[in-house]
Amino acid sequence: MPTNESEQAPHSQRESHHAREMAESFGSDAERYDQARPRYPDAMVDAITTAITAASPTTSPGPNVLDVGVGTGIAARQFQAADCTVLGVDVDARMAEFARRGGGLHGAELDVEVAAFEAWDPAGRTFDAVIAGQTWHWIDPVAGAAKAAEVLRPGGQLAVFWNVFQPSPDIAEAFAEIYRRVLPDSPRNPWAKSALDPYSTLFTRAVDGIRQTGAFGEPERRQFDWERGYTREEWLDQLRTGGDASQLPPAKLAELLTDTGAAIDAMGGGFTMRYATVVVIAARTGAA
Repeated sequence: MPTNESEQAPHSQRESHHAREMAESFGSDAERYDQARPRYPDAMVDAITTAITAASPTTSPGPNVLDVGVGTGIAARQFQAADCTVLGVDVDARMAEFARRGGGLHGAELDVEVAAFEAWDPAGRTFDAVIAGQTWHWIDPVAGAAKAAEVLRPGGQLAVFWNVFQPSPDIAEAFAEIYRRVLPDSPRNPWAKSALDPYSTLFTRAVDGIRQTGAFGEPERRQFDWERGYTREEWLDQLRTGGDASQLPPAKLAELLTDTGAAIDAMGGGFTMRYATVVVIAARTGAA
């Protein structure tokens, strides 16, 4: 699900998995979301699929993967391309329907069921892996890890991951200044410091939730660094898909878009954003 400048700092007032109104806002423009949100680095997909197949080397025709918070199918399609069979679960029926149709890029169709993961009924099915891209902070970290343990085969992998912006200092300062000017009363400015700092809270919650189940080996954290170039319109499109953006009054959103567009124009009409994709991965232990 979300990767957006407005989501770089986790909510300090309450656990993000309680903020269902924001989690369920992303389907209002599923096509824009699918086109604008970044994919995940191939090296990350390769590392996760390697871990899956090492634990289940005889799986045929390919690893059986459950994608929690599948959204429009961004991560799911990448794992399908790596010869995995993917079932998606998402709380938003609009996103689920978009993913079923194969997404805006006319990719492979997906099987998707609509439910909050913690309450989802697996109906006796088990999986080689449970993945969650940009989603696990919307899931109760303990109940979610317990549900994952319930549906994973022994040795199966739970892999939760996030794309985190790592802008250059000049880009960070330009965007931070826009937030200070346009949203002076906002409790957080997502560009004021390294995004990995606030995101570390999410990683810690994921690790702690996995440990509390007693059903997994020690979680491992991995990081994959990469970058992507953006045009002005590409960046403004992804900005519009953010959870916080959906909560802004129309006039404030318009001002944020206008000022951000002007800043990108001053950069020459585009820029390169660096990303760190962070994965927390753990193996299911014992008998199912």
